[in-house]
Amino acid sequence: MSVSVEAVLTDIEGTTSSIAFVKNVLFPYSRARLLGFIKAHSDEPEVQRSLRETAREAGLAENDRRTIVDTLLRWIDEDRKATPLKTLQGMIWQDGYERGAYRAHLYPEVAAKLREWKTRGLRLYVYSSGSVQAQKLFFGYSTAGDLASLFDGFFDTEIGGKHERGSYLRIAQAVGTPPDRILFLSDIEAELDAAHGAGMRTTQVCRPPETCRSGAPHPCVADFSAIEV
Repeated sequence: MSVSVEAVLTDIEGTTSSIAFVKNVLFPYSRARLLGFIKAHSDEPEVQRSLRETAREAGLAENDRRTIVDTLLRWIDEDRKATPLKTLQGMIWQDGYERGAYRAHLYPEVAAKLREWKTRGLRLYVYSSGSVQAQKLFFGYSTAGDLASLFDGFFDTEIGGKHERGSYLRIAQAVGTPPDRILFLSDIEAELDAAHGAGMRTTQVCRPPETCRSGAPHPCVADFSAIEV
C-alpha cells in the first residue's frame, strides 16, 4: 500500500510562474538599482554580509567595492545562483513590490490549486534559488493576490544547491516529513533527479511551448490542474 502525500514542495520559475517575468522584469529592475541601493544601505548588516560573501566567493578584497559591484552585475547577467546576490536582489525587489512597480506573475491555475491543496490539509513549501525573502515577496505580491500565507515554509540555496540530493534530504528533515511523503514540482529535470534520489516523489511541469518528452524519468504535466496528489 502506497503512502499518501503530506506536503508539496514547489519551484517557482517555469513551474508556478513564467521565467520571462524574472528575466525581463525582476532582473533588469535589480540590475539598474544595485549600485544605488548598496550606496544607500551600505551600513546595514545584511548588505555588509552579502558584500563580504561576494568578495569571498569571487576571491576579491573586501574593500574593493567597485569590483564587488561589477561582479554582482556580471552574476545577474549570468543568472548566477549565488546566495549573496539573491539576498541583495530580494531587498531591492521588496522596494519595487511595495512601490507597485510590478506584481509577480502566476500561471492562471496555480492559485486555485494551491488553495485546494491547503484546504485538503497538505502542507505547502517553496524551494527556489531566489532568497527566502524574495520568495515571500513573490507570493505576497502576486497577480493572484497575497498567497504567502498558504505556505508553511520557504527554502533557498542556504540549504544547498538544487541539483544536490542532500538539499532535499535536509528539507525533508526540516519539515519533519519522510521524503516519500513529499511531492516536488519543477520544470528542471536535474532538480527532479536530485529530489527523486533523496526519496521524494516528483512531477515535472512542462509549460507550453515546452512539451513532455516520451520516456521521461518523471511524471510530466502541462500545468498544475493535471497534477494528481
